[in-house]
Amino acid sequence: MSKIKIHINIALGYFSIIAFLGVLLRVFYITNISLNYKHLVHAHSHVALLGWIYTTLTTLIYFFYIKNQQAHKKYNTLFWFTQITIIGMLISFPIIGYALYSIIFSTLFLLASYWFFWFFIKHTSIAQKKTNSYKLIRAGLWFMVISTLGPWALGIIMNTLGNTSIWYKNAIYFYLHFQYNGWCIVTLLGVFFYFLEKQNISISKKQFDSFYWMLISSVILTVSISFLWTSPSIIFNFLGGFGSTLQLFAFGYLFKILRPFYTQIKENLSPLTFGILKTGSVFFFLKMTMQLLGSTSYFSRAIASHIDFAIGYLHWTFLGVISVFIFGFLHHFKLLFFSKRTVQLYLIGFVLTEILIFYKGIVSFFSQEIFEAYYLSLTLASAILFISIVLLMLAQFKKKI
Repeated sequence: MSKIKIHINIALGYFSIIAFLGVLLRVFYITNISLNYKHLVHAHSHVALLGWIYTTLTTLIYFFYIKNQQAHKKYNTLFWFTQITIIGMLISFPIIGYALYSIIFSTLFLLASYWFFWFFIKHTSIAQKKTNSYKLIRAGLWFMVISTLGPWALGIIMNTLGNTSIWYKNAIYFYLHFQYNGWCIVTLLGVFFYFLEKQNISISKKQFDSFYWMLISSVILTVSISFLWTSPSIIFNFLGGFGSTLQLFAFGYLFKILRPFYTQIKENLSPLTFGILKTGSVFFFLKMTMQLLGSTSYFSRAIASHIDFAIGYLHWTFLGVISVFIFGFLHHFKLLFFSKRTVQLYLIGFVLTEILIFYKGIVSFFSQEIFEAYYLSLTLASAILFISIVLLMLAQFKKKI
């Protein structure tokens, strides 16, 4: 257990660093800083996905499934090798951006992620492989592997078509889609089903299979939304809209299945954990609604021409959906301690930054001017988010769980 907590604390350390980088990126707009903005953006995005989220999710998977003592040493080697690649990116990206050393560390990370997938498949038992939670986590890991086709394609695209080609952005959006809609969300669903299984809450094979295939299909179909900024055939709008609707229907179906167990689920969670997961569910519903709107021609054009909408959506997904669910699950499994006030501070910072980011997109869409203190306000809101994450990290050293 102590080793697992160390790994979670390392992930929280990354989260604090990316929050600080987020504040620093806001400061660029209110004063002169002798740093490269794009290089910091690369560091911020890579460490957010790979340092905070990947490290946390893989640690949870290891904690739940790997019981073989002989596998622990192998995992320890894999974990620290992965951390070297992440730290390498954290150092190299702000200094040189996309260049030799950052590309080397990024490539090594991809290989480490494949190694983890193989490790997971090999060291889980036959009994574990029959569970619904395993099936979802395995699907999440497959989506993670599929997402890496984007980074591999980037090298080819940059050497042939250049970074101004539409295929360059398409490769990035392909990667991001299968990261958040596939790897992150499907894996978190696996964590949720693991919780259900521990509470002896079971659903029929027919019900699970129906939900599972609706979910998987929706993830695959909604990747078409990532390409709408290129104004492709209307068929992409149809596929994206159908996939988004299917995803809403899938989770509506899951809610219907689990409704009889609502009281049991609530009683087996602390009030704070239940509140966090409930908040994450609301954020997730709004995320799916935004996704559905983004599949229409009108909104897809608006998003393509006003980058703040895309930035707001990605932050909403990673900070408001994925991170909030991670907080809730870590707290339930006694891997993370925090107070209600710390969570409230985090949510205040998150909501304020989202309001300001989407505000700028709306103002830009209507060709209006933002208010004078906009960038200062956004910096302060980001600072609240940063402070809450630092407090969250410090709390781990003040009280034993």
